[in-house]
Amino acid sequence: MARIRLDNLAHTYMTYPRDDRDFALKPMNVEWEDGGAYALLGASGCGKTTLLNIISGLRAPSQGRVIFGDTDVTECPTAERNIAQVFQFPVVYDTMTVRQNLAFPLRNRGMDPTRIRNRVQQIAKVIGMEAELDRKARGLTADAKQKISLGRGMVREDVNAILFDEPLTVIDPQMKWELRTQLRRLHQEFGHTMIYVTHDQTEALTFADKVAVMFEGRIAQLGTPEELFRKPQHTFVGYFIGSPGMNLFEAEVDGRQARIGPHVIPLAADYGRPEGRVQIGIRPEFTRIAASGGIPVDILRIEDVGRHVVLRARHGGVAVNAILSEEDTLAEGATHAVFDPAEIGVFVDGWRRDPVEGASA
Repeated sequence: MARIRLDNLAHTYMTYPRDDRDFALKPMNVEWEDGGAYALLGASGCGKTTLLNIISGLRAPSQGRVIFGDTDVTECPTAERNIAQVFQFPVVYDTMTVRQNLAFPLRNRGMDPTRIRNRVQQIAKVIGMEAELDRKARGLTADAKQKISLGRGMVREDVNAILFDEPLTVIDPQMKWELRTQLRRLHQEFGHTMIYVTHDQTEALTFADKVAVMFEGRIAQLGTPEELFRKPQHTFVGYFIGSPGMNLFEAEVDGRQARIGPHVIPLAADYGRPEGRVQIGIRPEFTRIAASGGIPVDILRIEDVGRHVVLRARHGGVAVNAILSEEDTLAEGATHAVFDPAEIGVFVDGWRRDPVEGASA
């Protein structure tokens, strides 16, 4: 296991990049602690797979260093980094049995046959393939092959890190939940450093201790699921995390109040008078619908999603969402969205602005 540090790391696919826009990965400094469970979360094209491939040694960065523990491995090939990697699509040996596939990495390292047998049995239980251990991989379904691939990635106990690149894409939804749960248990039992790439926030937030949210080649925020939800550091994080995501409004901020057009919104702290593109953000969970206050909205529809109700509305051309409990009733004449001041974030040019020094939040 190893602490993984990225030191001023960046990457471009262009020979002569002119500025940051030509970089698939913008310069970043990141540290993943030894034994942590992390996720890289973002939409397609944000750079998360490129970053994972640089960590694994499949791609060399254009600048910066990759450090495992105290060792600079930037120039080291994948084999010397002592990592396991599980890819989006299954990679298995069709002519081997499931047992032989799982045992392959251990046999290559000359492990004692009894230990191999015990470890393979343990991993087969984790991935739910004990009954298929003596079946040839050829002819198995795509999700069964991906489970073998996952198992082979997890079978070694001596790796510095296990890297997962969208490994559950071909797995059916129920099995996804079961495998995520098993991966968490395996992490808790053996303490491998794990980095899990996905575009699915549910996968990221249920698997990882900390999630790195990426967009446009940057890590916008590295934090716990609670931190990403309660204090997103960028509007993209606010919008991307949550279902629905954060409500965002162009605003003018002056001290302890914001203005959305003519409507005054109280804030819980003094934010001064920020310049640039100023927005305020509020989660639908902290938005209620009342007869007055806040901002007027046109209610479009109400969606019952089981555990709660999502109210969809608009203020002018801007979407406004509110999450209500199933017991909440919409009072007649309730046409205003009202926000909890303590949960409002202020953002300038996309990034979260802290209150002025000495002001209460």
